[in-house]
Amino acid sequence: MDFKYPLKVKAVEWIDGKVKWINTNALPYEELYEESSDYERIARAIESMEIRGAPAIGVAAALAIAATILNSSINSVEGLQNLALKAIDRLRKTRPTAYNLFWALDRIKEVVLGKSHLDVESYRKAIADEALKIYYEDIETNIKIGEVGEKLIEDGDTILTHCNAGALATAAFGTALSIIRVAWYKGKKIDVIATETRPMLQGARLTVWELVKEGIPVKLITDNMVGYIMYKKLVDKVIVGADRILGDGHVINKIGTYTIAIAAKRHNIPFYVAAPTSTFDLRSKIEDIVIEERSADEVKRILGKMSITLDSVDVFNPSFDITPPDLVSGIVTERGVIEPPFDKNIRGMLKNI
Repeated sequence: MDFKYPLKVKAVEWIDGKVKWINTNALPYEELYEESSDYERIARAIESMEIRGAPAIGVAAALAIAATILNSSINSVEGLQNLALKAIDRLRKTRPTAYNLFWALDRIKEVVLGKSHLDVESYRKAIADEALKIYYEDIETNIKIGEVGEKLIEDGDTILTHCNAGALATAAFGTALSIIRVAWYKGKKIDVIATETRPMLQGARLTVWELVKEGIPVKLITDNMVGYIMYKKLVDKVIVGADRILGDGHVINKIGTYTIAIAAKRHNIPFYVAAPTSTFDLRSKIEDIVIEERSADEVKRILGKMSITLDSVDVFNPSFDITPPDLVSGIVTERGVIEPPFDKNIRGMLKNI
C-alpha cells in the first residue's frame, strides 16, 4: 500500500502471516528485528517494551491474534474462537494504562465472536482482515495527524517533545513526531529539543535516533533542564503524545509530561497533545485509571546495566502521569484540533465513533 510520505521507520509490520517488529530495547546501538506468529512471544515483547507506545501496542496485539489464528493447526471455528479468546485475554494483561491496546483487542474480539457462522478459512481471513485494517488505519491516521498539526508550527519554531511519540511508538510515522515530520517535509525550518526521558531514556535512545535518521535538527537535554530552557525562551511550542485521553481532557502520558505542562503554562508556551481518536477513553473517570508501575531496576540501573544507587534503596517507578486539561492548549487528532473546553469538544468531535 502506498502512502503520501516515506515510511523510513516501521515499528511493526505484517510479513507473510507473521508479526515483525523492531526491538526498541536494542536502539540506538543496533537495529534488531524480531518476528513471531506466537501471541505469547508478542505479549512478552509488549511487556518488556521491545514493542512500546500506545498505538504500536494496539496494532501489535491485533496482528498477534491474526498471526496466531492463521498459523494454528486447529481446523474448527469453535477451536479457533477459543484460541483467539485465550490470546486476547493474555494480551489484555500486558500493560494496563495505554488505551489503544484495549481498543484494538475489542475490535478483534467483535470479529472473533461475530463471525463464527463462517467456514474455517473464511473465519481465519475475517480476523486477519480486521487486524490488517487496524494496522493500515493507524498509519493513515498518523499521517493525517501530521497534516492537521503542522499548521500549528511556524517557520523557525523550536519544538520540545518528551519521550517518543514517533514512528517507533506506532505502526509507522508517529503522532507528535508526525507533526514535526510533515512540517519538515513542507520546508519549514524547525528545531527539536528532545528530553532524555528517564528512566528508560526513550527520548535519548529513540526520538533522537528517528530525527537524526530524517535529518531534522535535534538537541538532547536532561529532563530537569526543561524549566530553565523555557525561562531562557528557547522553546516555542511543546508537542507530546498520549497513552490515554479521557472525555474531560485529562491526558495520561509518559511520566514527566505533567511537569513539562506546568512549566509551559508558567512561561506561556503552547502545550499540544497529538493522538489518534483510538487513544480517547470516553467511559473511564480519572479515579478508574491504573497507572502502571514498573521494575525498580529501571530506576536503580541504567538500562538494566550499570547501577547508580544502593541496591537496598526503595523505588517508586510509575510509567505515566496525568496532565489536567487546564494545562493543555489543544489536542491534535486525525479529525482536527480539539480546543478547550475539552469536556464538551472531545465528545463533539468523537460523537460518531
